[in-house]
Amino acid sequence: MKEIKSIIAAYDAIDKDITNAALATVVRVEGSSYRRTGARMLVMDNGIWVGGISGGCLEGDALKRARMAIAKSVSTLITYDTTEEDNHQIGVGLGCNGVIDVLFTPLVFIDKNNPVEILKSCINKDRKSHVLVSITHLEEKWGGLKTGDIIHYSGLQSLSIFLNDLLISEISNAINHQIAENKSATCSFFIGDQKKIELFIEIVNPEISVVIMGHQYDIYPLCNLLKQIGWQTTIIADLQKLKGDIFKIADTVTTPDQISNLLIDQYTAIILMSHDYKTDKNNLSIALATAAPYIGMLGPRSRSEKIWKELAEEDKPIAAAALDRIHAPVGLDIGAITPDEIALSLVAEIRASLSGREGGFLRLRKTSIHERG
Repeated sequence: MKEIKSIIAAYDAIDKDITNAALATVVRVEGSSYRRTGARMLVMDNGIWVGGISGGCLEGDALKRARMAIAKSVSTLITYDTTEEDNHQIGVGLGCNGVIDVLFTPLVFIDKNNPVEILKSCINKDRKSHVLVSITHLEEKWGGLKTGDIIHYSGLQSLSIFLNDLLISEISNAINHQIAENKSATCSFFIGDQKKIELFIEIVNPEISVVIMGHQYDIYPLCNLLKQIGWQTTIIADLQKLKGDIFKIADTVTTPDQISNLLIDQYTAIILMSHDYKTDKNNLSIALATAAPYIGMLGPRSRSEKIWKELAEEDKPIAAAALDRIHAPVGLDIGAITPDEIALSLVAEIRASLSGREGGFLRLRKTSIHERG
């Protein structure tokens, strides 16, 4: 999401009277690749670019491809194959042994349905997941459709441009499947006399939100790290106990009595770090009443277990399912000592937990880093 916001900011800053631009989007990855589907790169015809589609080896060629798309005013799909040991193959330096499809789309600034404008409409709405459907390949003409067209999916009606009830039904089924899997994918369909159309169905989820319940000095390095990686940050504390610069770092700063007004969803993590036993005990009950799938408790395991025991004695037992949401002690075991290192440990565990990962050494992982189609 940080990359998308950076691209939108750069797009809005373009002097559109003298500068043209194109958007490069990774729409399919087969095998290994540094970046995954949905990675983007905004390219201006003056040579400036924002974002990235690889670890650096494809960007030079992408600049040329984007300029060609701008000059021809036509979207193109380019396949980069890094599986062959060919010194003349663009991308061989990446050493990832993967095949990457990149869609280059020239941007028509006055078109409010160009890819960046569509992304802006997603960002500007409430925190929810969005589905974008991009045409990456189209054999022959089909109505007014063309490669590079993008749809902000909002139900069957938004698919009416495909003009074929059977095709619309098949696309709808594919979208529902990807929503259920919470994964983006390129899917192929056939129209009429076996004319093929390929669509990139992209699930765009909101950025991770972290709610920090505490006011001590260790919230500052954590907030700085969260800001650096582009996650939303909310501080819940007594405002009089906070230093002024926290208001510049955090997205939201509010008091404990206002937590019910916050939007806490499945992409939200709550961390209890007041360093006060009674406060954390009270805040745990508040956190458990939310939809947050991740609740972290600072301090040793014995402290957390004491809180759970007391809550049970007060006839407020924590259900087994709720205990699965609690991470205590919070963080990954990386040997963190300083507040900055502890912040790194917390953020890494949140990312692992919300991704359904264990957070172990990649060298010990028995399967590929990313799931492969």
